[in-house]
Amino acid sequence: MAEKRDYYEVLGVAKSAAEDEIKKAYRQRAKQYHPDLNPGDKTAEAKFKEVNEAYEILSDAQKKARYDQFGHAGVDPNAAGPGGFQGGFDFGDLGDILGSMFGGFGGGWSNPNAPRRGGNAEERVTISFEEAAKGCKRTLEFSRVEPCADCGGSGCAPGSSPKTCPDCGGSGQSTVQQRTPFGVISSAKTCARCQGRGKIVEQPCAKCRGGGRVRRRVSQDVNIPAGIDDGQALNVRGEGDRGANGGPAGDLIIDVMVRPHPFFEREGYNVWCDVSVQFWQAALGDTLRIPTLDGKVEHKLPPGTAPGTVFQMRGRGIPVLNGGSRRGDQLVRVQVEVPQKLSDEQRALMEQLREQFPASAAVTPPAEPSADEKHGFFGRKKK
Repeated sequence: MAEKRDYYEVLGVAKSAAEDEIKKAYRQRAKQYHPDLNPGDKTAEAKFKEVNEAYEILSDAQKKARYDQFGHAGVDPNAAGPGGFQGGFDFGDLGDILGSMFGGFGGGWSNPNAPRRGGNAEERVTISFEEAAKGCKRTLEFSRVEPCADCGGSGCAPGSSPKTCPDCGGSGQSTVQQRTPFGVISSAKTCARCQGRGKIVEQPCAKCRGGGRVRRRVSQDVNIPAGIDDGQALNVRGEGDRGANGGPAGDLIIDVMVRPHPFFEREGYNVWCDVSVQFWQAALGDTLRIPTLDGKVEHKLPPGTAPGTVFQMRGRGIPVLNGGSRRGDQLVRVQVEVPQKLSDEQRALMEQLREQFPASAAVTPPAEPSADEKHGFFGRKKK
């Protein structure tokens, strides 16, 4: 077979030609050599096929890239290449071959005998509001992966041991030779028989079925720190799945759920609560015993306290997580109770109070707003 011409020469374009230039050149050459337009020219059909072949390669980005790098050998499986190679090679596998030689462009052989970190174990715990505020200790039961106790992690039945893989001789890799346009290339691949471990378990352990690792339930004492909030996670290092081949263990991730409190409500590290007082206490003042996270604490209610008044008890809130001795505050909202039933004596006293403290003037409806007040500034209507 005659040597093929350069595809860029066939179309009459430069190697740097853009896609639209290649398309334009193809149309011109196809029209020039089309057999129907050249009935008496016996070479026109061959040239027309040559033009179509060139355009098929140069119009495809991947094929064009292979052609630019390797020439005709990069796109024609029947083309003769270096080393006498002919046929039987798919350049789509070129990346695999080079990957075996040079590490696979960021990949490469992964040694299954290398140390591997264990996975994380996850568990959920529900605690009370007070336990979240003050901290507590819990014993958790959860499952994690550990070395098999029966075989000691070897995967072999008691009394047996793993054998050296006969295919790879214990290396975990097998050598494969491939014929390429560059000659015969030898590459290393993971041994298919032992999956790269270099050893074969002929008599697997009945408990772990040859895996050397099992999942089992374990108990672990966990300290839950003061100040943790609902929905936060606690990380206990080294208590997750055990690592393989001497690798480190994973972590135990604990999702903390906090039950709501009937009296307190948390806001960050502050605690809110409502305290009800009698109307006379709000008017005259009194000493109250306020429930806190540390027990009841005395607080002086000043005379003339209005309903809805909020007073602050500093340092009576939630301890700041990992914040030493710092704590939030307790915010107390005063609710004034109004008696629903009165005795005759109480009613008489109320009548006396009414005479001394007459009711405020009747509330009159507000005046009709002006046009400016209706529309506000710049003519925008108020909501």
